[in-house]
Amino acid sequence: MKILVVSDTHRKDDNLKLVLSEECPLDMLIHLGDAEGSEHFIPDWVNPECRMEMVLGNNDFFSRLDREREIDIAGHKAFITHGHYYGVSMGPEGLVDEAKSRGCDIAMYGHTHRPFLDVIDGVTVLNPGSLSYPRQEGRRPSYMIIHVDADGKMDYQQKYL
Repeated sequence: MKILVVSDTHRKDDNLKLVLSEECPLDMLIHLGDAEGSEHFIPDWVNPECRMEMVLGNNDFFSRLDREREIDIAGHKAFITHGHYYGVSMGPEGLVDEAKSRGCDIAMYGHTHRPFLDVIDGVTVLNPGSLSYPRQEGRRPSYMIIHVDADGKMDYQQKYL
């Protein structure tokens, strides 16, 4: 299984389209918020069998997306959210606590525009960064690919444009 994880595209979609041209076909695309209306178009840009999982960001003012979701990924329970309600700009601790309280072993967030991957208190915590407005040193647009093998083992790859 191949999963693309993106966040904070802010309707500046050229980099997302470039990533999709390189990474498709996909089994799943996870967008962690601040698509700003592009959530209506993204399903048309991927292969038809790609499962779409998207959540609301702090700039998605008119969207009907869920604020957060719990999803199953090959037997893993993942908590996906933009992260601004959990204080992720100050650190992932609040997000980890929420994920653990929900029985999730993975927590995904955006909002900070900075890539992040770590295991904290048994929870794999990740942020793909931003494809449109990166804020980490070097300011390279970023995303994440997750490969899941037949046994449910996950391999996380941080990628940059």
